[in-house]
Amino acid sequence: MKTTRATQTLTKLRISFAVHEHPYDPNADHKGLQAAAALGEPAERVFKTLIATVDGKPVCVVIPSNREASMKKLAAAFGGKTAQMVAPTDAERLTGYVVGGISPFGQKRALPTAVDRSALEQETIFVNGGGRGVQVSLAPDDAVTSLRASVADLLAEGKHLD
Repeated sequence: MKTTRATQTLTKLRISFAVHEHPYDPNADHKGLQAAAALGEPAERVFKTLIATVDGKPVCVVIPSNREASMKKLAAAFGGKTAQMVAPTDAERLTGYVVGGISPFGQKRALPTAVDRSALEQETIFVNGGGRGVQVSLAPDDAVTSLRASVADLLAEGKHLD
Protein backbone atom coordinates (compact mmCIF):
# COMPACT_ATOMS: atom_id res chain seq x y z
CA MET A 1 0.00 0.00 0.00
CA LYS A 2 1.29 3.44 -0.90
CA THR A 3 1.76 5.62 2.19
CA THR A 4 1.11 9.35 1.94
CA ARG A 5 0.31 12.10 4.42
CA ALA A 6 -3.36 11.51 3.54
CA THR A 7 -3.26 7.78 4.31
CA GLN A 8 -1.25 8.42 7.48
CA THR A 9 -3.87 10.94 8.61
CA LEU A 10 -6.76 8.53 7.94
CA THR A 11 -4.93 5.72 9.76
CA LYS A 12 -4.25 7.98 12.75
CA LEU A 13 -7.94 8.92 12.86
CA ARG A 14 -8.88 5.21 12.66
CA ILE A 15 -10.93 5.76 9.52
CA SER A 16 -11.56 2.65 7.40
CA PHE A 17 -10.31 3.19 3.84
CA ALA A 18 -8.75 1.38 0.91
CA VAL A 19 -5.98 2.62 -1.37
CA HIS A 20 -6.39 2.37 -5.14
CA GLU A 21 -3.47 3.15 -7.43
CA HIS A 22 -3.96 3.87 -11.12
CA PRO A 23 -1.92 5.18 -14.05
CA TYR A 24 -1.75 8.99 -13.88
CA ASP A 25 -2.00 10.96 -17.11
CA PRO A 26 -0.35 14.39 -16.65
CA ASN A 27 -1.86 15.52 -19.96
CA ALA A 28 -5.49 14.76 -19.07
CA ASP A 29 -7.72 17.82 -19.23
CA HIS A 30 -9.70 16.66 -16.20
CA LYS A 31 -7.62 14.65 -13.73
CA GLY A 32 -10.66 13.47 -11.75
CA LEU A 33 -12.37 12.11 -14.87
CA GLN A 34 -9.12 10.41 -15.88
CA ALA A 35 -8.91 8.82 -12.42
CA ALA A 36 -12.53 7.62 -12.63
CA ALA A 37 -11.91 6.04 -16.04
CA ALA A 38 -8.67 4.42 -14.88
CA LEU A 39 -10.42 2.98 -11.81
CA GLY A 40 -13.48 1.85 -13.79
CA GLU A 41 -15.72 3.86 -11.45
CA PRO A 42 -18.60 6.20 -12.28
CA ALA A 43 -17.40 9.82 -12.25
CA GLU A 44 -20.04 10.78 -9.67
CA ARG A 45 -18.32 8.47 -7.13
CA VAL A 46 -14.82 9.87 -7.74
CA PHE A 47 -14.49 13.25 -6.05
CA LYS A 48 -11.97 15.96 -6.82
CA THR A 49 -10.35 18.32 -4.34
CA LEU A 50 -10.42 22.00 -5.23
CA ILE A 51 -8.76 24.88 -3.41
CA ALA A 52 -10.50 28.24 -3.54
CA THR A 53 -10.76 31.44 -1.55
CA VAL A 54 -13.89 32.81 0.04
CA ASP A 55 -13.62 36.51 0.83
CA GLY A 56 -9.86 36.09 0.43
CA LYS A 57 -9.49 33.14 2.85
CA PRO A 58 -8.44 29.71 1.54
CA VAL A 59 -10.91 26.82 1.65
CA CYS A 60 -11.06 23.24 0.41
CA VAL A 61 -13.97 21.91 -1.63
CA VAL A 62 -14.70 18.27 -2.48
CA ILE A 63 -17.07 17.70 -5.42
CA PRO A 64 -17.79 14.95 -7.98
CA SER A 65 -15.13 14.78 -10.70
CA ASN A 66 -17.69 15.24 -13.48
CA ARG A 67 -19.10 18.51 -12.13
CA GLU A 68 -18.07 22.14 -11.67
CA ALA A 69 -18.42 24.15 -8.49
CA SER A 70 -20.75 27.14 -8.30
CA MET A 71 -18.74 30.06 -6.92
CA LYS A 72 -21.92 31.59 -5.50
CA LYS A 73 -22.86 28.37 -3.66
CA LEU A 74 -19.28 27.85 -2.54
CA ALA A 75 -19.14 31.34 -1.00
CA ALA A 76 -22.49 30.79 0.72
CA ALA A 77 -21.33 27.42 2.13
CA PHE A 78 -18.55 29.23 3.99
CA GLY A 79 -20.67 32.24 4.98
CA GLY A 80 -18.95 34.55 2.51
CA LYS A 81 -19.87 36.83 -0.34
CA THR A 82 -17.34 35.98 -3.06
CA ALA A 83 -15.36 32.91 -4.05
CA GLN A 84 -12.73 32.16 -6.64
CA MET A 85 -10.42 29.29 -7.49
CA VAL A 86 -6.77 29.70 -6.53
CA ALA A 87 -3.86 29.33 -8.94
CA PRO A 88 -2.33 25.83 -9.05
CA THR A 89 0.93 27.07 -7.47
CA ASP A 90 -1.05 28.59 -4.59
CA ALA A 91 -3.00 25.33 -4.12
CA GLU A 92 0.29 23.44 -3.90
CA ARG A 93 1.74 25.94 -1.42
CA LEU A 94 -1.38 25.89 0.78
CA THR A 95 -1.79 22.10 0.86
CA GLY A 96 1.75 20.77 0.57
CA TYR A 97 0.60 18.51 -2.28
CA VAL A 98 1.24 18.71 -6.03
CA VAL A 99 -1.59 19.40 -8.47
CA GLY A 100 -3.08 16.07 -9.52
CA GLY A 101 -2.29 14.74 -6.05
CA ILE A 102 -4.10 17.22 -3.80
CA SER A 103 -6.01 15.42 -1.07
CA PRO A 104 -8.37 16.97 1.46
CA PHE A 105 -6.70 14.72 4.08
CA GLY A 106 -3.33 15.51 5.63
CA GLN A 107 -2.90 18.96 4.17
CA LYS A 108 0.01 21.05 5.41
CA ARG A 109 -2.53 23.32 7.07
CA ALA A 110 -6.07 22.03 7.52
CA LEU A 111 -8.35 24.31 5.53
CA PRO A 112 -12.06 24.80 6.22
CA THR A 113 -13.67 22.16 4.02
CA ALA A 114 -17.05 21.59 2.40
CA VAL A 115 -18.15 18.35 0.73
CA ASP A 116 -20.88 18.36 -1.88
CA ARG A 117 -24.05 16.76 -0.54
CA SER A 118 -24.16 14.30 -3.45
CA ALA A 119 -21.38 12.38 -1.65
CA LEU A 120 -23.94 11.24 0.92
CA GLU A 121 -25.93 9.51 -1.84
CA GLN A 122 -23.01 7.11 -2.42
CA GLU A 123 -22.13 4.06 -0.33
CA THR A 124 -18.43 4.71 -0.97
CA ILE A 125 -16.60 7.65 -2.51
CA PHE A 126 -13.10 7.93 -3.96
CA VAL A 127 -10.96 10.94 -3.06
CA ASN A 128 -7.37 11.75 -3.91
CA GLY A 129 -5.08 9.89 -1.54
CA GLY A 130 -2.26 12.42 -1.53
CA GLY A 131 -0.36 11.51 -4.67
CA ARG A 132 -0.73 11.43 -8.41
CA GLY A 133 -2.40 8.14 -9.29
CA VAL A 134 -3.47 7.44 -5.70
CA GLN A 135 -7.11 7.39 -4.61
CA VAL A 136 -8.64 6.33 -1.31
CA SER A 137 -12.15 4.93 -1.05
CA LEU A 138 -14.15 5.41 2.12
CA ALA A 139 -17.65 5.96 3.43
CA PRO A 140 -18.80 9.53 2.76
CA ASP A 141 -19.79 10.02 6.41
CA ASP A 142 -16.25 9.09 7.45
CA ALA A 143 -14.83 11.59 4.96
CA VAL A 144 -17.06 14.38 6.29
CA THR A 145 -16.34 13.53 9.94
CA SER A 146 -12.57 13.19 9.53
CA LEU A 147 -12.38 16.48 7.62
CA ARG A 148 -14.71 18.25 10.05
CA ALA A 149 -16.38 19.35 6.84
CA SER A 150 -19.68 20.99 6.22
CA VAL A 151 -22.02 19.40 3.67
CA ALA A 152 -23.67 21.69 1.14
CA ASP A 153 -24.93 21.94 -2.42
CA LEU A 154 -21.80 23.20 -4.17
CA LEU A 155 -22.51 22.32 -7.80
CA ALA A 156 -23.08 24.65 -10.71
CA GLU A 157 -26.44 23.92 -12.32
CA GLY A 158 -26.23 21.85 -15.48
CA LYS A 159 -22.43 21.96 -15.66
CA HIS A 160 -21.30 18.43 -16.44
CA LEU A 161 -17.80 17.68 -17.67
CA ASP A 162 -17.24 15.11 -20.40
